[in-house]
Amino acid sequence: MADELIARFEALLTKGGDGAALRLALASRYLDAGDAPAALRHAEAAVRLDPEYSAAWKTFGRALAAAGRVTDALAAYERGAQVAEGRGDQQAAKEMRVFSRRLQRAAAKPQDKNTG
Repeated sequence: MADELIARFEALLTKGGDGAALRLALASRYLDAGDAPAALRHAEAAVRLDPEYSAAWKTFGRALAAAGRVTDALAAYERGAQVAEGRGDQQAAKEMRVFSRRLQRAAAKPQDKNTG
């Protein structure tokens, strides 16, 4: 099912139906499918197409985190929270700040090492 949706969304994009909502949908589907590079490409396009789209910032942060770009993900979450607050979307701002704190905690944990 996810592959079908991705194919449909990609077809819309190919036909010239580009827009932040379509890019966000693609990014979300690629994240669900475990394809961080594709998700990142589309999430980045979504925030570029509509820098005031707070949901796009949240997905951009998730995609950056999935790609292992923690510092960039934290910056995206912060920017997204600012955008959301500016639009009066307190729930989205709160979610991004929660995601940011979780990411910071995960990054601060010492990595388990096999000492063999």
